[in-house]
Amino acid sequence: TLGTQTDYRDGETQTDPYSPEYVVLGGSVPELLTLATLTWGRGLPAGLDEVEMIERAREKRAWEATLPPYNDVSQIMKRRKMMDAMEREEWAFREQEIEKLQAFRLKVLKKLLQKQQNNQNELDTKYLDAHWQNCQKAKEEKFKKIQYDCALRLRKLIAKSKNVMGKLERRDIIKDYTDFASQTYVPLSRIGFFPDNHSERFVVKSFYHLNTFAGLHELEASLPDSVTQIKIKPPEPKYPITGYIRRSARLEVALAQVHQ
Repeated sequence: TLGTQTDYRDGETQTDPYSPEYVVLGGSVPELLTLATLTWGRGLPAGLDEVEMIERAREKRAWEATLPPYNDVSQIMKRRKMMDAMEREEWAFREQEIEKLQAFRLKVLKKLLQKQQNNQNELDTKYLDAHWQNCQKAKEEKFKKIQYDCALRLRKLIAKSKNVMGKLERRDIIKDYTDFASQTYVPLSRIGFFPDNHSERFVVKSFYHLNTFAGLHELEASLPDSVTQIKIKPPEPKYPITGYIRRSARLEVALAQVHQ
């Protein structure tokens, strides 16, 4: 009622069929010995070609049995004619085998050529697709550049159309400071302003080495006591605490809170 499952198929562990030893009796020629050249994977298991070979071997043995004997001088010409006819049949059969082999090789060659052609077509298609993608990318970049140049020229024309007569206008300081997009708040780098310039002036420069513990200790020792030791004095009440707060004092506290 139980079964086991292995990691390998049975076909992977199957070996070649066992061929036992044999002994031939004297004076006998077993037909099975004619298949001794066939081994597993080379003719075995027998297919259509092997069956045809076996049948031809049987026909040839039957034909050899019909040949006249060697010692009969009167049958020499007949024996020679029969052997010539058999030889012609063998050559014709051999030619048919060669034609079959050539046809099979031609079929295999056609398949290989077709496969090579398909691979080449696939590579050509990939190359054309990649080339088309590159052309599309170049076209999009060129189109974006044309749009950018068009917008730039339009802005120049609009700015030029605002002052057709070329009159000089005095700076309106109020307008510059009320418009947060003006040059006062957001200066442009194309007119010579670079926000990152002179950034080192904001770096803290100290006489003490602040990157080391000894420098920090020296800085702390140089500070006055009023910085390191803070003394907090409790606030004194403005009015004496008698358990009763005047209305004017309450009003003054409320006004102070509202002011804050």
